Amino acid sequence: MTWSWPADAATVVALQERLGAEAAAQRIADPWRPPPSSLLAGGCFIAYPTGTTGVGSAGDRAWVAAVTWRADTGTIVDEVVEATTVPAPYAPGLLALREGVALAAAVAALDRVPDLLLVDATGADHPRRAGLAVHLGAVLGIATVGVTHRPLVARGATPSVSVRGATSALRVDAEEVARWVCTRARTRALVAHAGWRTDAATAADVVLATSTGAGRTPVPLALARTAARTARARAAAST
Repeated sequence: MTWSWPADAATVVALQERLGAEAAAQRIADPWRPPPSSLLAGGCFIAYPTGTTGVGSAGDRAWVAAVTWRADTGTIVDEVVEATTVPAPYAPGLLALREGVALAAAVAALDRVPDLLLVDATGADHPRRAGLAVHLGAVLGIATVGVTHRPLVARGATPSVSVRGATSALRVDAEEVARWVCTRARTRALVAHAGWRTDAATAADVVLATSTGAGRTPVPLALARTAARTARARAAAST
């Protein structure tokens, strides 16, 4: 099945209803598993002009970065950074409408396609079980994991101890859609979201495997964030 980026909210919502069901089926029929050789983990991030507040607007400038990172050597093997504009303001549950096209274009431009992509967005933790991490993976045909600071609609207590590797479940109704994951001792846990072809347990494992403990954020996502923000700073300095 081919998935796309609709240009209006009503069509996105309708697509998300179908996509959430398809993603649930894919997690059972075709679950992602780590490769036998070193993992190539991707990360993507979008940065907006400093001082941007509120929900933003259609036509906002943005800098988007995608990286492919090799886990065994800890090195970047590919990177793409692009300046662009986004087509819509932010609306809850509709981040795909604002950021999907830009992020997909950056990741698609990578010569070294990652085995799995870390996305600064939710996945199955979403009113229609189809957050941007799910949508992006479906469009690109790449397994994904979402990483955020807090859940969207899921509920669950944070781990009882603040040690690296501690996890706890986040659920919508009875379904586990994400996990709190402590990636660094004595810091607040992140949320690892089930995405495209990944469940909550796999998402938590990936977030831990791609985090060094020196920083809270998984390395590929942190690298993409730095690249996007550096491009933004250079653009500001040149004006």
